[in-house]
Amino acid sequence: MKREYHPFICKLVYIFVEIMGKIILKNIKIYTNHGCLKEEELIGSDYVFQIEVDADLERSSVTDDLMDTVDYVALNSIVKEEANKRSKLLESVAKRIIDRIFNEHPIVQKAKVEVSKINPPIGGDVEAVSIIVKRKEI
Repeated sequence: MKREYHPFICKLVYIFVEIMGKIILKNIKIYTNHGCLKEEELIGSDYVFQIEVDADLERSSVTDDLMDTVDYVALNSIVKEEANKRSKLLESVAKRIIDRIFNEHPIVQKAKVEVSKINPPIGGDVEAVSIIVKRKEI
């Protein structure tokens, strides 16, 4: 038996809306001991971290539940824990941070981590040297 449909019957269409948002942590200051020089390991210096994550905040905007969002307290903890593991290169620190952000917060779709060493020992009057790593989930 062949079914016939009236030409004016509408098709059911699903529209998915995402509320994309950013969560930004600015100027996280940590004293630690990264660097290639022995003096940097022994003396340490000040570092500043900037974290930016993009995530679908639709669910949390409706439920008003911390479990449905990216908890910025947890992001700050990641930064502190990874910053206190000695590395020669800032790139290593930043990669550990960004990897943990994606591993521990599955709603994150994009992230940027900036690590700055304040007054680096590079033989000149330089306020800071910074590296930035970015990652985007496909």
